[in-house]
Amino acid sequence: MPSARALTSGIRVFAGDTYASDAVAASGARPAVVLVHGIGTSHRYFSRLHREFEIDGPVYSLDLPGFGGTLKPSFSPTVREVALLLARSLDELALRDVVLVGHSMGAQWVVELALLRPDLASHVVVIGPVSDSKHRSLLAQSRALAVDILGEPPRTNAVVFLDYLRCGPAYFLAQSTPMLSYPIDERVASLTRPLLVLRGGNDPIASEDWCRRLVARAPIGCLVTVPRNRHVVQFTAPRAVAGALRSFVAGRLASSTSAADGPRS
Repeated sequence: MPSARALTSGIRVFAGDTYASDAVAASGARPAVVLVHGIGTSHRYFSRLHREFEIDGPVYSLDLPGFGGTLKPSFSPTVREVALLLARSLDELALRDVVLVGHSMGAQWVVELALLRPDLASHVVVIGPVSDSKHRSLLAQSRALAVDILGEPPRTNAVVFLDYLRCGPAYFLAQSTPMLSYPIDERVASLTRPLLVLRGGNDPIASEDWCRRLVARAPIGCLVTVPRNRHVVQFTAPRAVAGALRSFVAGRLASSTSAADGPRS
């Protein structure tokens, strides 16, 4: 992963190689991709997907305040407040019309960002979005997370657990309150940008029914399922996820499809 840069918003950004990014950006091959992690985690579980995108355009992975070893805020921000921080960061980076990619709770932040500042987004991608409106409680989400952990590869769990430790239980629990109260299924209905919902075929946190309901609410939406993968599908099948995103941006996706998964490790 490239070296980090701290922004005035308190967000830490990892940018793709400039020699590759500048060349492709000049050719107009595709807009920049911005990767936003979920609750308790960091840019590290996007590392494989980040490398996939580096080969064909500019890509940025972020660490939000309180995550990935960054300084914790003195309060627990709402989804809207985090979205405004993200907008400030993209302004500082002079980015417009980017592909916003959010995983898990990151899905909430990128949806809200696209609603508050549609000028910043060309497309919105949510991977394993939370929280299912039929199971919107801390107990239900904890059970689904436990089931997911039991099925994720050891290397994936090692990456995620280390980030959970760096986040700490107090801030994790504090952020779970806005996560569980954010009505993402209602908010996507107001999106003016195309929405891609992507999930691992065996994800117990973002079920197929829940993801289909999100797509149905969005004015322009499609669903991609990567078979045999789970919640952290961007780490276990980065090539399939990158391929689906490229097809989405190019306008080649049907309303619902499956992506061939890569090796899980």
